[in-house]
Amino acid sequence: MGFFGFGKPQAPALAPAEAVQRAKAGELVLVDVRDISELQATGKARGAVHIPLMLLQTRADPRSPECDPALKAGKPLGVYCASGGRSQMAAEMLMKMGHEEVHNIGGIGDWANAGGVIEAV
Repeated sequence: MGFFGFGKPQAPALAPAEAVQRAKAGELVLVDVRDISELQATGKARGAVHIPLMLLQTRADPRSPECDPALKAGKPLGVYCASGGRSQMAAEMLMKMGHEEVHNIGGIGDWANAGGVIEAV
């Protein structure tokens, strides 16, 4: 929040190790917002939904007919990118769309370093 509580909502961070555990338990939907070339170069977190940042407005808005079904379940979301910058922007967008619990878990390297499995695409 900005000065005197005004400003855009800040998505809370979630420690990558906690994100790994919550995702493994089925309590967290992972969202990869990197572009396709990044995904092909490094893979993605196991089970993550890939929605590039530029497509988030249509593929993640529950009111959109193109919304990914995994995001309509109402589960908490954990968003990541390459380093954490785009995932913070994406998390804020998701909150504005009405997703109630959204966390920025940082970059794909943070996920891997916390024991998260990376799968090839």
